[in-house]
Amino acid sequence: MMPALYGHRFSSYTWKALIPLYANGTEFEFRDVDPGAPDGPANMDFVRKAHPAGKFPVLADGDASVIEATAIIEYLAVHHPGPAPLIPADPAEAATARMMDRVFDNYVMGTAQLVVNAYIADAQNPDPEQLDLGRTGLLRAYRWLEGWLADHTLPPHVSLVTCAAAPALFYADWVERIPEDCPRVAALRAEILALPPVARCIDDARPYRHYFPLGAPDRD
Repeated sequence: MMPALYGHRFSSYTWKALIPLYANGTEFEFRDVDPGAPDGPANMDFVRKAHPAGKFPVLADGDASVIEATAIIEYLAVHHPGPAPLIPADPAEAATARMMDRVFDNYVMGTAQLVVNAYIADAQNPDPEQLDLGRTGLLRAYRWLEGWLADHTLPPHVSLVTCAAAPALFYADWVERIPEDCPRVAALRAEILALPPVARCIDDARPYRHYFPLGAPDRD
């Protein structure tokens, strides 16, 4: 039985789990949780039972259910390896990859989510404090990344870091544009979005852009 990934094609963390599957050519079944999908409600019921907070993505592989996108990538690296080395073999490099995974999840995607959540709560009058926290936090994260990229390079292939960075930078730039004084971050975003597995996620998510609470810009 092939693995099944439960998620939504517009979801950043679903992208994070889809990218390694696409990169390594892993055969799997996508089980859409969108309410309009044929099995969407049933798939969402599975997610609610599998995850303590009812969140997706969830990977089902035989008797194993794996929750949280980072853990899914770690699981795929062990149980479904392929040409894209998701986790560096060198322990020190692996530690750096895991560190940057948390940076992109917590301080880029997580910070952008503050703004998104404010619009979800009240699209007409979003909480200005949350907007300021999110946008200020993103600028701080961008500038930290700019400094980090001055001294470090990322591998030119899909890895744990690029799986985290791609959706985080894609959506964060919609919330707060990467400023001109962060050219390395802007270049990284463009480079990662051009990777075929990432471009596939972007294209598959286009029909759902109207879901973006701030209003999706007319660009990638």
